[in-house]
Amino acid sequence: MIVEQLIFTVLSFAIFLYMFYKMIKNNDTTYIIFLVLGAVGVALSLIEVIAGFQFGLIIKIFMYIFAIIIPVIIIVLEKSHFGTMEYLNIMRAKIYFKLGNNKKAKQVLITLFEKYPNSYQAHKLLAEIYESEGGQRKAIDEYVQAIDLNKKDFDSYFKVATLLKDLDKKQEATQMLANLLSKKPDYKEATILYGDLLIDQQMYKEAAKAYNEALRYNSLDFDLNYNIAIVYTMINDFQNAQMYYDKAAQINSLNYNCKYFLAEIALICKEIDEAEQKFMQTIDDEELAPDSYYELSKIALIRGDKEKAIQYANTAIDLNPKKIAEKIKKEAIFIPIYSKLSIPFNLEENERKRSKLSYKEMVAKEQLEKMFELTRQLSYNDINLLKNEKEDFSNIENNIERQ
Repeated sequence: MIVEQLIFTVLSFAIFLYMFYKMIKNNDTTYIIFLVLGAVGVALSLIEVIAGFQFGLIIKIFMYIFAIIIPVIIIVLEKSHFGTMEYLNIMRAKIYFKLGNNKKAKQVLITLFEKYPNSYQAHKLLAEIYESEGGQRKAIDEYVQAIDLNKKDFDSYFKVATLLKDLDKKQEATQMLANLLSKKPDYKEATILYGDLLIDQQMYKEAAKAYNEALRYNSLDFDLNYNIAIVYTMINDFQNAQMYYDKAAQINSLNYNCKYFLAEIALICKEIDEAEQKFMQTIDDEELAPDSYYELSKIALIRGDKEKAIQYANTAIDLNPKKIAEKIKKEAIFIPIYSKLSIPFNLEENERKRSKLSYKEMVAKEQLEKMFELTRQLSYNDINLLKNEKEDFSNIENNIERQ
């Protein structure tokens, strides 16, 4: 037993000295962890030798693990160029980052770059830290370096595009996403952001192409179907818009926006009963209820039911006085019942409610409402002809605007 204790003490102390040498040579304080563990093992062994007694089995196991097994594993991994210290330093930085100590995390990573300048994980982690601090430009630089080291890091591609968009560099973001989708066309989030950027630039046909490509890989995704329906709405292709809104509504039956847009398309196509049914399904939504009652009032007027029109219009005004009153004043259809409407006098004091709809949803909504007004005087047969000649919807809009 004494021989075993001496061998253990000599071996563990030799390993301790080697680890200490490596720490000094590499100027890497990560070795301190293993030095402490080794010191514990050596100390316990010396206590056994000096006191002349044996620890129990459990303590013996810990002594060997701390003083010999773990240090030997580290040495072997280093010899095999596994990058153990690189990995451990990254773990240290992650722990500091999780604890909110960004300064310490950055110090660890910047020090790490002195020895491992091409550490992919370190560059990506540093990018995430900069991003969390609002340092978008620095984050982009680090994400780009991560991409250079790992061409298949599609998430970093997406991060760069998102940060470029936030910096209002939309063209660069669009190009970045185009490159990403050429490599990974099934990246849903990238497709949606790419579509948003194209919509902002009024490149609707390009957006439709991107969504159609993405739907090849996930045809039952709500977001993709909903967004391509919005794009078709922008170019007055109401047949395709209706088809994709319908599909999106089937995937997510709780989405009121789809039902509202389908109701507007039904109005344009003179399908009054269908429109009324869909608008009635959206009055439970706080955001859409005022507009839904407003549209229901117009339907009642088209049918000649003034009492119901007044009731719906007043309900819409109660829900959002300023917005609905402004819309009613612009619509000639409300002239016969205007005197019966309870429009408040202090409209300027009514704050305009902030819409929960995204920019593209609001634009699509306005487009549908506009097209209904442009086509309201057309007959049912005229609308059927237009449905078969999709480009005519755009021609109607252009002709009206020129007039």
